[in-house]
Parts: sequence; C-alpha cells; structure tokens
Amino acid sequence: MLQPVLIDGEWRNSQGTETFHAINPATREKLEDSFPVSPWEEIEGVIRAADRAFATVREWPGERFASFLEAYATGIEARADDIAEMGNLETALPLSPRLRDVELPRTINQLRQAAAAARTGSWRMPTIDTTVNIRSYLAPIGPVAVFGPNNFPMAFNSIAGGDFAAAVAAGNPVIAKGHPSHPRTTQLFGEVAQKAAEETEMPAGFVQLIYRTSHADGAKLVSHPLLGATGYTGARHAGLTLKEAADKAGNPIYLELSSINPLYILPGALDERQDSIVDEFVTSALMGTGQFCTNPGLVVLKAGESADRFVKAVAEKYSKAPVGTLLGDSTESSLRAGIVALQQAGAEVVVGNQPVENGRCCFSNTLLKASGEAFLANPHGLQAEAFGNATLVITARDEQQMIEITRQLEGNLTGSVYSHTGGVDDAIYDKLVPELRRKVGRLLNDKMPTGVAVSPAMNHGGPYPSTGHPGFTAVGIPAAIRRFGVLQCFDNVRPQRLPDILRDDVEVPGVWRLIDGKWQLG
Repeated sequence: MLQPVLIDGEWRNSQGTETFHAINPATREKLEDSFPVSPWEEIEGVIRAADRAFATVREWPGERFASFLEAYATGIEARADDIAEMGNLETALPLSPRLRDVELPRTINQLRQAAAAARTGSWRMPTIDTTVNIRSYLAPIGPVAVFGPNNFPMAFNSIAGGDFAAAVAAGNPVIAKGHPSHPRTTQLFGEVAQKAAEETEMPAGFVQLIYRTSHADGAKLVSHPLLGATGYTGARHAGLTLKEAADKAGNPIYLELSSINPLYILPGALDERQDSIVDEFVTSALMGTGQFCTNPGLVVLKAGESADRFVKAVAEKYSKAPVGTLLGDSTESSLRAGIVALQQAGAEVVVGNQPVENGRCCFSNTLLKASGEAFLANPHGLQAEAFGNATLVITARDEQQMIEITRQLEGNLTGSVYSHTGGVDDAIYDKLVPELRRKVGRLLNDKMPTGVAVSPAMNHGGPYPSTGHPGFTAVGIPAAIRRFGVLQCFDNVRPQRLPDILRDDVEVPGVWRLIDGKWQLG
C-alpha cells in the first residue's frame, strides 16, 4: 500500500511516481508498505506551506510552542508500543531495552525539555544596554528542514528527535525528511505530531513530512531562499553535498557527519585494571552492533606486553560475542568497504572480517591493528570510518608517538582517556590531553563514550568532520535550540514596539537577561 505524505496540514497522496520499501534487516525481507519519492514540485509546495506557517507563528510567545511539544510528548506515550514495535521491525534494534525502554523515553524527555526552554525563553539570550538603548535577542530563523539518520529512529528522528524539538522550541515550522530505513516509524510519529498540532491550534504546514527526495532535490531544498536552516545527521558524503548547496545560498546548515572517537588506554591503567577495561570496551564497542555515532572505533595503546594482552583479550571476546544485526544492506556494504579501506591503508585483521549469515544484515565482529609508524605514514587512510562492529587498535612505539598520533587526528565527537587511579599516568596525560582537547568536542576520563546524556551541559558536537561547525551541539537544551535562532538587534526602538522579553516595563518570570553587563532573573 502506498503511504501518504503530510503536507500543509493534511495527509495526501504524493505527486511522485517513484516509490521505495523499507526492509526488515533481521530477515532481509521487503516490508509491505511502499513510500513515495517526492518530486520537486511537491517539495517546493512543502517549503511554501512552511513559510506561510512561519508568517503566522513568528511573533508567538514560547508558551504556544511549549504546549505543542508537551501535547506531542503525551501523544507519543499513548502510542509508545506501536512506535517501538515498528522501529524494531524496520531497524532490528532490540525492542527492549533499546527502543521501548531507553530511546523512546529519551525522545519524550527531549520534547519536554525543549518545551520547558521554549516557555521560559532564556535560550534567546536577551541582552539590554540601557545607556545606549540597544537591545538584542535570538528570534526564530524560519522553516527548518531536518534530515534524520538511520541509527536512531526515535531520538534523532526527523519529526520527533533532538533537531526537531530544538527547531520547534525556537518557534520554527519543521519540514521533516524521513530516513528511508524506517519510514513507517517516522510516519507514526508524524500522525501523533499532526494530531498534537491540531489540538494546540498550530497553523497548517507547521509540521510536515516527506520520506525521500532525489539528491538533486535535497540540495535544492536546503538552498531554497524561504528555508531558514537545516539540521542533518548522516553519512559524510551526502552531508557535504547538502552543505555545499546550502553554503552557496547562504543558508545555515548544522551537520553531524562521522566520528571514530579515539580511546586512549594509558600504560598504568592497563597494568592496574586491564580485565575491567576490556569488559567495558567490548560492551561499548559492540553495543547496538557498533552503530552509535559515539562508538569507540579507534584505540591507542603504548606498545608492549600489556598492549598485546589487551588486543588478545579483546579478540577472544569479539570472536565469542554474538554478532548483532546491522541496520540494512547499505550499512553492511559500508562496513565491509570501511574494513577494506583500513586494510589498504596498512591495518591487519586480528579477528573477524567474515560474512556470518545470509539471512540477515550482519558481519562478523572485526578487530584490526596497526603500528604507530603505519598510522603516521597514512593518518588519513587509517581514520576511515568502518561504521558498525569493527575497531582499529593502534600501538604506539612510545609516549611521544602517542602524542604525534593525536596531532594527526581528524575532528571527533568524543575522546576518552583511561589512566591509573593512583596518578602513575599523570605525566603522559598532561602532555597528551592538550593535543586531544583540540580534536574532540567531549573529553571523557575513565569512561566509554557511547552514553550521551540529555543534559544542558552535554556537548554532542566537535571539529570537522564530526560536525560541520565546532561551536554548536545537537544535544543539550538550551544550547541546541540556538542553532535555529537568528540574532536580532533593536536600536533606539520605542518601548511599546519591542518584544516583551526586551522591555523594561514587562516582567519576564524565569528568564535570565544580560542587563548592562549583569545577568538578572526576570
């Protein structure tokens, strides 16, 4: 059955003639529902509907958007089982605990955190200089297009995830471009979102959903003059194509692309607690079949007997651990290609690198290794991302070579360092971390990087190529909301013409304002 698209406040048949099906990665079977590839005429209609919605809501108070987000969160709770079961069918990610007990509650929590931020308005960073009568704040930027990834069908979903919540909290309509790996899951979210929009009297076109576009039309979408901004999470090549188009048009685009998340295990830590670190690492690296953007894909050790024992212990656990299911055929193909690229760059396989079952999308747990000299001879090639259950271990000759390796790293979301609890590793830590700090958005000590707490202080960003801009985060409210705001300044504007949040004679409970250089509440 061909499923409809959500355009301008109604579910309607697509104008597109091309269609696609999702597959069940656990069986490789094509699922029954078909979904349309939207043609340009339809996409442009979506953009214009979003622009009309923006004209209606751009002066609305944050309370209106908070009400929508809270109604949406409540609606998702009512349909949680249906959404989680469909997510499991389309991605093969475990129903419990992954989807039903962890990712879906996180999604709901993000929406409610965004609602709270929209209601108070401190994210707008209101700044007032009374001596010169100049005031500024962040206002909504306009319609936002959100491209969701395949590996988080809920928490990063284009019509329910973090980018969606942040864009709405900023007061913007959202054009959701669903991921073709889980279209029905996204459609279920869309049904709940549209119902919440109607209940809270949002204008038609405030929330819209299309499932797929051609590459050329995707580029036209992000560069359209009526579009305010884009949030994208996915593969590097596709993201850079969109970025090129958006940059040429002067449209902001926030990208999360690729990250191998280096993990350093310093010599003292290995000698002190190797067994526990091995267990923590294997759990983290194989969690979700390695399909986390914060998966520790590169391990750096100082060469020696302890490093050899670590590699041997990890290899044994990799060979004995169950092989998880990958998100689809394309993920499997990409993983295999990534492993081949690492081998061509100088890595050797320790264990794995074998097909496992033809009945599902999967590939053996794979561990590779290379010397520090090999890495420094080809640092770009040995940082190829093998997205999935594959890890590369680099053994450095000495501590100085560990630092040289760090200097050659590309930008990453995370960097983790395990060190001796008694301070044995402090000297090398103090030399290594200043170099690593420049390369990663989030620095961790004695902790694996795969957990991403939805916390105001969390940074889920980093230098290129982990993201398109190191100054922004895709997780953590209110910071994530600011990506979808535009800075507006009011110079000598009469008080009655100012937004309430910038007026002297209006109380704004719960809002922090910078007034004459001092932060004040209310």
